[in-house]
Amino acid sequence: MGLARLNGLFAAYKPPGLKWLHLRDTVEQQLLKGLNAPKPSVPEQRVGFLLGPMEGNEEELALTATSVPTLTNHRLVLGIEPRDSYMLVCGPAFTSLKIGVGHRLDIQSSGVLVLGVGRGRRLLTDMYDAHLTKDYTVRGLLGKATDDFHEDGRLVEKTTYDHVTREKLDRILAVIQGSHQKALVMYSNLDLQSQEAYEMATRGVIRPMNKSPMLITGIRCLHFAPPEFLLEVQCMHETQQQLRKLVHEIGLELKTTAVCSQVRRTRDGFFTLDDALLRTHWDLHSIQDAIQAAAPRVAAELEKNLKPRLGTQELPSPGPSWNSEGLSSALEAGSCAGH
Repeated sequence: MGLARLNGLFAAYKPPGLKWLHLRDTVEQQLLKGLNAPKPSVPEQRVGFLLGPMEGNEEELALTATSVPTLTNHRLVLGIEPRDSYMLVCGPAFTSLKIGVGHRLDIQSSGVLVLGVGRGRRLLTDMYDAHLTKDYTVRGLLGKATDDFHEDGRLVEKTTYDHVTREKLDRILAVIQGSHQKALVMYSNLDLQSQEAYEMATRGVIRPMNKSPMLITGIRCLHFAPPEFLLEVQCMHETQQQLRKLVHEIGLELKTTAVCSQVRRTRDGFFTLDDALLRTHWDLHSIQDAIQAAAPRVAAELEKNLKPRLGTQELPSPGPSWNSEGLSSALEAGSCAGH
């Protein structure tokens, strides 16, 4: 049955300028359209008796057994209600679907957006509980600052950037990564001398046990051609606005200014850009195939990342998240600056 193959997770590619809610509604409409489409299958047959002339004697009539189609379940069959003197037309079999959206993307961002259909919505909760990392490519532009950290925002300052080099940028990124790695260990609340911590570190599944500020597990520069630069950021518990602010604060540390011109999610947990369906493939059969193809990987990854961790307890929030002042402190003292 078509509906049975729709229980699970799949990824769609959200283009910039499209709201995540609009994407979800579009997917629902396309799935309903596919589920309610007329089926090309041959209708069921039943035995019927037709009145017609006898063979060899056209003046005599006789009943002849024959096979005729059953039309009781046909979409166009009409039912007459004598009491109200009007006809009722059978409507679509499906009028709504339960579709959930995972880690959201704001309207300016693009990339991998995970959706859950039917029982797959419970798997979205498991993805949250697993605290999986996500990958982004973040494009920055040196030399100006805006009120919302985005290139299209209101310009508030212009600066020079001739003194900025790739080496200076790499040094800032290394400090950011180091401070956030210390914060990650603190939020995981693990005894680093325990066997459990060792096993989790070897599997690369050290995660915070509860909600935390944005944590960056990896950051590097992919391309540097002033005024533009492109970063690859691996993180968790982030918002896209926080990533834009990160670009702004990196600019301040470089003794200039910077705005963000693009935020693109390339991976969400175990879904990558290769898994994300383009808009031309938001149809019933493509989504069914994507859910079925992802199901074994989803089950294996969630089992690996949701194994209980013993001896852990909730940590209170240590204070505000990292900012440019915190980074300056980290440069001087090597602290984790607010994490």
